[in-house]
Amino acid sequence: MGDFEVNVAQWFHANAGRLIWLVLMIAVAFVADRFLSRLLRKVLDNSQIPSASIFVNLTRVLIWVAAIAMVLQPVFGINPTTLVTALGVGGVALSLGLKDTIANVIGGFGLMLGRVIQPGDLVTVQGVTGVVHDITWRHTAVRTRGGDIMVIPNSVLNTAALTKLAPLTESMTKLEFTAKASSNPDTVSRDILGLVSKATADVALEGQPPLVKFTGFSPYGITGEVLLFARQGVLLSTIRDKAARAIAESDQQYLVEDGGSSDNL
Repeated sequence: MGDFEVNVAQWFHANAGRLIWLVLMIAVAFVADRFLSRLLRKVLDNSQIPSASIFVNLTRVLIWVAAIAMVLQPVFGINPTTLVTALGVGGVALSLGLKDTIANVIGGFGLMLGRVIQPGDLVTVQGVTGVVHDITWRHTAVRTRGGDIMVIPNSVLNTAALTKLAPLTESMTKLEFTAKASSNPDTVSRDILGLVSKATADVALEGQPPLVKFTGFSPYGITGEVLLFARQGVLLSTIRDKAARAIAESDQQYLVEDGGSSDNL
């Protein structure tokens, strides 16, 4: 056996206790991480507390921080108090470099603990409308009707105007139309409701039929709008398209305008 093998064997023999303790702590932390993460998710799912990954991630960080603290002195000979003091000295520089991350973390906890929003809420933020999918350390994920995931920093959510929508409001879109000035409003309303209801039956929100509202007059006639309600998973542009086609292809002379172009698809 060469000198190198002898030195390695002597090192392992001298540090066997430290290595065993290190492996043991890693194993315990790993098992605790998996077990407590699953348990916490089940508890959050069955309670009124928002089930966001920020709480699970916090628990995981605490587990691994505790494991590291338990091996610093016995394995590496580092006093945890000394390490904390060193981190305190560099804390100012670190906070300046990570100020955006810190703002997002604090913003995420503010959103969750203040119950401003939580997963499953329908919201509109800076022109983005959708369902809150998750709130993490840095950002909030919002899923739109089209299936896109919009990633919004938590710090932005704490400063931007945020609207929480009712399901009926989120599913609504408008289609503007103009009828001849000599038309009877009751007849126009009945005709359009019949056309639109039949054309959008397969994509309309169950139990919520379309509505016709008259808004005034223009040089071309009586102006109004059809309020359409799309079921979950249907793009608002899809139900508008079906309604517009049905009105345009009818025997009556109605002028159709797209009044819902500002909606999210």
